[in-house]
Amino acid sequence: MTDRPKPRPAHAIAVEVCAGDWAGAFPGLEERATALALAVFDGEAARLGGRWAEVSLLFTDDAEVARLNEAFRGRAGPTNVLSFPSGLLDGRAPRPDGMTVLPVGDVALAFETVAREARTQGKAFADHAGHLVVHGLLHLFGFDHAGVEETRVMEDLERSVLSRFGIPDPYADEAEEALHG
Repeated sequence: MTDRPKPRPAHAIAVEVCAGDWAGAFPGLEERATALALAVFDGEAARLGGRWAEVSLLFTDDAEVARLNEAFRGRAGPTNVLSFPSGLLDGRAPRPDGMTVLPVGDVALAFETVAREARTQGKAFADHAGHLVVHGLLHLFGFDHAGVEETRVMEDLERSVLSRFGIPDPYADEAEEALHG
């Protein structure tokens, strides 16, 4: 009898586009968002404990993200991306032993804000949206940018994932500005 390698977990990634011109601005959105999510899941496989991960990605408009921002964070207005972790990865919610699919959480992006930021920053819309998908997913895994070291770790992870998809370093302009004032 030979040892067979363990099968790679099959993750469940629900992509829903419910408002905004995402399809026009980002052809291939569903496939790219799914591939980015899988790359993040691969990088965080140890935290998933061999379980399948489940996440939903909501591509909507500023009005819906503003509603979510107010309802869940008590903040007025839209933001580019919101993350809603399930609590199962950071111990805020108990992990049932027999659970084979681990709900990681939900991510929502606001079309108008993402489009405005991409224009202002001189970035391709798809690159900026892809970066925010990765950023939002990393928040689900507990990464944050509250302190200098936390920010460095999170940004390095983002760069690592994005580089595999040919997406330029989203922080390159900030690093250049810091070097040259």
